[in-house]
Amino acid sequence: MIDEREYAWGQMVIAEALAWVGTPYRHQASRKGVACDCLGLVRGVWRSLYGSEPEEAGVYSKDWAEATGEERLLRAAERHFIRCSKDELLPGKLVLFRWRSNVPAKHAGILLDATQFIHAYEGSAVTVSPLAPQWRRRIAGIFAFPVKTEK
Repeated sequence: MIDEREYAWGQMVIAEALAWVGTPYRHQASRKGVACDCLGLVRGVWRSLYGSEPEEAGVYSKDWAEATGEERLLRAAERHFIRCSKDELLPGKLVLFRWRSNVPAKHAGILLDATQFIHAYEGSAVTVSPLAPQWRRRIAGIFAFPVKTEK
């Protein structure tokens, strides 16, 4: 069961992610309304919520996952987000995908609900897509944005 604070935080995540819809796709970019890739969308939402990014993304090629075989995206999510079960498809959760079972997770989005997600799609823009079976079977991990506490 999700508590009220987690629900409200998830709604804030969604509101910010939806503000990026229509932002054109560009590899390595992360500027709302200008350009971003899937990681850039997540980075931009994080900056809006927390003020700064938790770590530098560094330079990455379009084929970084295949070239290195390293789970860089999944490991970064484990460092900064809260891992959830793969069936916890709740609004505002980070969802990571792997294109094939033998390659590292390489695509990211933010769940709008259990049936849709927001992501930056190469050749297009930030968009809302159905979480269709072909996406569901590629889920590598679900993570929650940590609830920001006032100090």
